[in-house]
Amino acid sequence: MKIELHIDPSLSETTVTVRTPARTPELGALLDRLAAGDAPLLGFREDGVAVPLDLDDILRFYGEEKDVRAQTTEAVYTVRERLYELEQRLAGLRFARVSHSEIVNLKRVTALDLSLTGTIRMTLTGGVTVYVSRRYVKKMKEVLGL
Repeated sequence: MKIELHIDPSLSETTVTVRTPARTPELGALLDRLAAGDAPLLGFREDGVAVPLDLDDILRFYGEEKDVRAQTTEAVYTVRERLYELEQRLAGLRFARVSHSEIVNLKRVTALDLSLTGTIRMTLTGGVTVYVSRRYVKKMKEVLGL
């Protein structure tokens, strides 16, 4: 992908123009992120207080008791987005789906255990362990370059 930036002080607002031979899933994800802007991701504590979450601090998102949780090294928050919405929002940001009910921040992976048959055990910052389900192993190996 080639990126060009042209600064023109005479313009009153930013305009983004995309030229491509065909629409791809990656392009669709990029356009979705541009359209969404920088809306913060809110996490809700047990007392109902909303806290803006920094994506770099999040270890994983997972489903629990019909809710979606965001786990950091310090706490676990409830988020209002569904996992499929988070997967779309986080596309291209080093987050990857590892099972039907879990998305992991790949920047927070500290170890991989490939010795298990048919799955991968990932250790995240703080010793949190997650497993890549059989359905996602092939995709995860491609993402990790294994």
